[in-house]
Amino acid sequence: MFLFDWFRSFLPLHNPIGFGAADFLELALVTLGVALVLCRARFQEAARRFAERTGWCMLLLALLPVALRLALLWRFPVPTPSGADDFSYVLLADTLRHLRLANPVHPLHQFFEAVFTLQEPSYSSTFPMGQGLILALGWNLFGHPWAGVVISIAALCALSYWMLRAWTTPGWALTGGLLAVALFGPLSQWMNLYWGGAVSACAGCLVFGALPRLKQTWRTRDAVLLGAGMGIQTLARPYESLFVALAVAAFFGRDWLRHPAARRAVALAALAFLPALLLILAQNRQVTGSFTTLPYQVSRYQYGVPAPFTFEPNPPPHRALTAEQDLVYRAQVAVTEEAHDLGFMGRLAERVRFYRFFFLAPLYLALPAFLLALGERRFRWAALAIGLLALGSNVYPYFYAHYVAAAACLFLLVGVTALDRLTRIPWLAGAAHVILFLCAFQFLFWYGIHLAANERMLFAMTRYESASFIDYGDPEGRIAIGKRLAGAPGNQLVFVRYSALHMFHEWIHNAADPDAARVVWAADLGAGENEKLRRYYPDRKAWLAEPDARPPLLIPYELAPPPLPVVGRDAAPPPPG
Repeated sequence: MFLFDWFRSFLPLHNPIGFGAADFLELALVTLGVALVLCRARFQEAARRFAERTGWCMLLLALLPVALRLALLWRFPVPTPSGADDFSYVLLADTLRHLRLANPVHPLHQFFEAVFTLQEPSYSSTFPMGQGLILALGWNLFGHPWAGVVISIAALCALSYWMLRAWTTPGWALTGGLLAVALFGPLSQWMNLYWGGAVSACAGCLVFGALPRLKQTWRTRDAVLLGAGMGIQTLARPYESLFVALAVAAFFGRDWLRHPAARRAVALAALAFLPALLLILAQNRQVTGSFTTLPYQVSRYQYGVPAPFTFEPNPPPHRALTAEQDLVYRAQVAVTEEAHDLGFMGRLAERVRFYRFFFLAPLYLALPAFLLALGERRFRWAALAIGLLALGSNVYPYFYAHYVAAAACLFLLVGVTALDRLTRIPWLAGAAHVILFLCAFQFLFWYGIHLAANERMLFAMTRYESASFIDYGDPEGRIAIGKRLAGAPGNQLVFVRYSALHMFHEWIHNAADPDAARVVWAADLGAGENEKLRRYYPDRKAWLAEPDARPPLLIPYELAPPPLPVVGRDAAPPPPG
């Protein structure tokens, strides 16, 4: 730390050698470049031999993002679930890890209303179960749901290499795996939130890695992996799985079923897909009471969320909404109307910037070279598959990278194929190495900032970071309140009181079995109503949380002041008819 403290100032007049920010950056670039040039020949030969060892490469790529993220724990601890999406996925994982698909309705469920959570006909998450399964696995193995997030990222980086081995040389496959570590690893949103992304991306690796292998040999293993990948994708992103299936059909073309081995492969893939289908049907039955009704369909009917497709009318809620639910509903209505006004092509153009998530910035210099590969049918198909997912997701008013996560490995394929084509052009052969060098520098630079910079530099620099997302500090006060509750003896009951200016920060979240949990979070429904819950939980210490205060407050319920009158916001729309 002495050397860092010595060079910590980026102002030329405030460090011993008079360097400014540009000087330090140029020095680091040149130092790394010289080191690579000096060891280039030896490194390339060793990397080539290592890239051919599939098992070792997959192990390295699985361990590398885990080790890099664990190295940051001293400053960026295990992410705290925050917001409705995180809470709903954690509820889903908690339900599944207790070998249940749904939870019974609580007798006082009106206190536990939260966004993306059903209270009736069962107490359940509204989300599909793919992400919940991996969170539940990590929770049971390591005692925390975030372990499931880490496992999924490790699997994604390893499977990216495995997928690319079917499409390109071992060296470029390893390069793609390392790009996956940089893109989806320690600084990625997918590793630092509970929403998911990596599960669907792993499914894409299995599907798109199995296809070329299957077409060559029709092996049983590849057929099973294809079916399993389709099953995982359907469990994680049911809607987008339709477009993955279309891409699979387009890969083989119309004549492939004439081959006897192909028909056998289809049967094997269908059998491998069957467990996922049965799980979905069972979850539907347990959560909604119908095998064919998805949880989000019940949520949309009851609460008006999630948002409909852009060609559908906004659904009216059929039950009274809490202030938080009403806020989310109104926001989704506004986003849906805006997306509709943009039109299909307008939305498609507006979302181009979000695909930056799948490419490091220097790779944009290489991407035009991918056009040179479109003479081969397989690469035209890869572009078609990406296009299918992009077009399919374009009828939804929102867009996040995990909606098209199944194509993550295809974006890696586009990147390494573009670099490969550059190396085949004599006067541009060195450009690919320069671009890869810049990619490595970009990742190492930002990772180094997160790992070693002091607080002032971290605050000054990370505002210019475009694609990373990692928790830092306690901006919403959740950690401080959580620690205070953890230190209080016995079981706790926390009433949450939002202010009139509350904006999109869900705090009400509970375990799959609230009665058995140490802390229960409940909406403040007024002194008279609150007394019902206090009588239901007579042995719990009651608190009042005010998350919109600065900083957020947690005070004993007996000392809580009466709520201020709510002004400036319309009441929730009444249930129709």
